[in-house]
Amino acid sequence: MPIDKPAWVKDKKVADDFEVIRTKPYDDYKDHRNDDGCYTLIKVYWDTHEIGVAVCDYQHTILKEFRGKRANDIYAAMFKFNDEHKKNWFRILDHAAYLGKELKKAEIALALGYEYVQE
Repeated sequence: MPIDKPAWVKDKKVADDFEVIRTKPYDDYKDHRNDDGCYTLIKVYWDTHEIGVAVCDYQHTILKEFRGKRANDIYAAMFKFNDEHKKNWFRILDHAAYLGKELKKAEIALALGYEYVQE
């Protein structure tokens, strides 16, 4: 059954084959896939008011650490470095989305003075 243009869409057109796709709940354990390129560890540095992201290989070696004040600054620098140096760290888009979510959580924790715990 086709759905009309959503009410919240004011001045946009929708594609002829537009549809609303209902999502299933994501299971953090069953649905998770590791990214073959790397994994990341996130830490809040209270003394410098920065967030650090360690990029690690699967031999548990920290390859690089990126530090900054804001989530956007950090992931933009990480993805730029990844592309410029052809690292291929982020092969699964879920991993990049997870990184953005966790960095924003760390940024909010830092701003509000809350403890940050990486999921």
